[in-house]
Amino acid sequence: MSKKKSDRVVVDGWLALDKPVGLTSTQAVSRLKRIYNAQKAGHAGTLDPLASGILPVAFGEATKTVPFVQDGEKAYRFTVHWGVETDTDDADGRGVRESALRPERAAIEVLLPQFVGEILQTPPQFSAIKIAGERAYDIAREGELVDLKPRVVKIRSLTLIDASRDEATFVMECGKGAYVRAIARDLGRVLGCFGHVTALRRTRVGPFVEDDAFTLDEIENQNMAAEALLSVEAGLAELPCVVVDRDMAARLRRGGSVILRGRDAPHEGIVYAACGGVPVAFGEIVQGALAPARVFNLPF
Repeated sequence: MSKKKSDRVVVDGWLALDKPVGLTSTQAVSRLKRIYNAQKAGHAGTLDPLASGILPVAFGEATKTVPFVQDGEKAYRFTVHWGVETDTDDADGRGVRESALRPERAAIEVLLPQFVGEILQTPPQFSAIKIAGERAYDIAREGELVDLKPRVVKIRSLTLIDASRDEATFVMECGKGAYVRAIARDLGRVLGCFGHVTALRRTRVGPFVEDDAFTLDEIENQNMAAEALLSVEAGLAELPCVVVDRDMAARLRRGGSVILRGRDAPHEGIVYAACGGVPVAFGEIVQGALAPARVFNLPF
């Protein structure tokens, strides 16, 4: 018996989803894939179910640009509750340490510079990091202690924006691999009062910001699916663009390199090539030649 042919369609582009609390990133992508009836979709940067905010979702050819979005800077707004440290470092976990101490605002602010710049950070036990092929959170759920090594992460800024006796709210800008939950955990330990994240919202991922975002309700029930879909090159917005003619574009698509000429041509680095406003390929310029790392199957 022949296999039934899928009725899903080709959809290419990016969507900045304003993910709601209570939904996993995978569930959110599955919902969008059904809404658009898309053949292929994926996301750039997991958000925990507890978290809301920007979840960039790529469809079709845009999935080739996911690494560039994942490597982009992130921004978060989050609230830490003092007095309890949990095994997950957020409100979904069980308490493992408690303290009656509560920090003054000045005591918090004086410590923040220690958490800015290139710092060593140990990821949370419940994280998506792979250990011998298994996700850390799967190992932790079985009651085992996960041996996670500290690693260097970049925190561009960390600012206290509100504080009460039991809670404090921060905004943070950071690079790839930094965990907000680890910041809350480590701040609580240094302050001696312990702490965990109770609210978390991501406000930026690479080129995608809150102003770009649509909710599932807007896309699904308010018929804004077409308006919400951005172009494939939206995921390449932080890369230099090199304009090529049709002959050069055809050569790149066949896997061949092209020589870039002109005073405005980049001398080196990762760029993407476009023809007629359509992305053709991306790759690295070496000695004036662009060799494609990936090509796009888009009409130009």
